[in-house]
Amino acid sequence: MVATPIGNAEDISLRALRILASVDAIACEDTRVTAKLLARHGIRVSLLSYHEHNAFRMRPELLRRLADGGRIALVADVGTPLISDPGLRLVREYADAGFPVVAVPGPSAVTAALSVAGLPTDRFLFAGFPPSRGPARRRFLVELATVPATLVLLESPRRLAASLADMAQVLGPRQATVGRELTKRFEEVRRGSLTELAEAAVAEDVRGEITIVVAPPEADTTVVDEADLDERLDEALAKVSVRDAADQVAATTGLPRRSVYARALQRARRTR
Repeated sequence: MVATPIGNAEDISLRALRILASVDAIACEDTRVTAKLLARHGIRVSLLSYHEHNAFRMRPELLRRLADGGRIALVADVGTPLISDPGLRLVREYADAGFPVVAVPGPSAVTAALSVAGLPTDRFLFAGFPPSRGPARRRFLVELATVPATLVLLESPRRLAASLADMAQVLGPRQATVGRELTKRFEEVRRGSLTELAEAAVAEDVRGEITIVVAPPEADTTVVDEADLDERLDEALAKVSVRDAADQVAATTGLPRRSVYARALQRARRTR
């Protein structure tokens, strides 16, 4: 499992180059991308296309090559294999068949973003890409709202503003960092509250690869009484559906979601 640069071609390790030059074949997502990396370093090795659309067909072929004594490297287009990339079943089948699976660590957008975020790193959760549609994205964020860890997410530039706005709405005024084009020529790191970052994203034409790091929730020792609950629900109901309002308030208060949802239904009926 060989990690490759996430942007800056100089980030390839000496060990990775040695391994890539010594194997019998390299399984990669896009042979054109990997071919450019190999050409830069004068490496000539057979490339095999391996991605989610042909994985079922290619896994037996790769296992056959291993059984014949071959050595195969798996690379992603960028970064560390299997981090938001295909290959899980391949690794499992390798291991189940008794073949050694070795990590050749290196670049990763997750660790790169964490290292410059200025947020706690003693405990973090990599949550990948949020759903693209608003309602599903907000439900996804509600599940993460009470996780006692820094969150790391990936996002596309065209959805960044909407995604940050949903994070501000569901997760509250947490501090966060948006890393854009990490390790590349136009690398940019922005820090601020989720609301501030969302407003900045709306006003700009954002481009490039995006990694978002969000601070963990602060310990909330506040006792939520009925009046406070109603106030929170009314505020949420003015913006979102009953279901989303219940999810958000339950996540921020720690109260049982079922009871919060029942109260939200009552509040919604009163305002009709």
